[in-house]
Amino acid sequence: MNIAIKQSNTHENKLIWAIVCSIFLHVLFAVVIPNIKLSPIKKPALLEVELASKPEPPPVVIQPEPVQPQPEQTKPKVEPKPIIKQTPVATVIKSEPTPYTAPPISALPSEPTPVAPAPEAPPSPAAVAPSVAAPAKVAGPSQVDMNAARDSYGNTLWSAIGKYKNYPRIAQMRGWQGDVVVELQLDGNGNLKSKKILKGSGYDILDKEALAMVDKAAPFPAPPEALRGSSFSIKVPVPFKLE
Repeated sequence: MNIAIKQSNTHENKLIWAIVCSIFLHVLFAVVIPNIKLSPIKKPALLEVELASKPEPPPVVIQPEPVQPQPEQTKPKVEPKPIIKQTPVATVIKSEPTPYTAPPISALPSEPTPVAPAPEAPPSPAAVAPSVAAPAKVAGPSQVDMNAARDSYGNTLWSAIGKYKNYPRIAQMRGWQGDVVVELQLDGNGNLKSKKILKGSGYDILDKEALAMVDKAAPFPAPPEALRGSSFSIKVPVPFKLE
């Protein structure tokens, strides 16, 4: 039992000393540490570097080339022209020919004067049948008149076909639009002989609708006088535009 009491006292003594040491250390740090002056940290000196500009090269002095003396141009020697001595031309005097005198002609007996025959009566002209004048050809219309008539009739067909325009609903929903050009082959009376797509819109449904409009608009009005009598073709535009 005594051993247990001794051990208990020893433990208490250690605990007391530990508390005392802890208090002493706290007091020591509280008193000593605030008085310690920390030396300021010296900032490193800045090293200033000045960049020197590259020295400019000395100016290049271009020495002028020595002027070479031009050779003197020697004038060509003009040789004197040889003097041609003219030999005197001998003057030839031509003697004039003596005029020829015809010998005198002796008088000849006079011949009898011939009697002129009576003029014959000219034959009576044969009766000539009067020529029948060929019928004059009727001049056809000029090219200017035909072009004007074609343009006028094309506007008439465009108005007639446009009345049957039906914009396909699926094309409207999908925003499809374009211009179709239909070429029509007509006879002299304006009857439709054939039709074809000359320029498509890029959408098959719009091209087919343009041909259907042509079929619905036929028969067409009679063409102008300048286009009658022969077949002709007309190009009609059919636009499909979303408004």
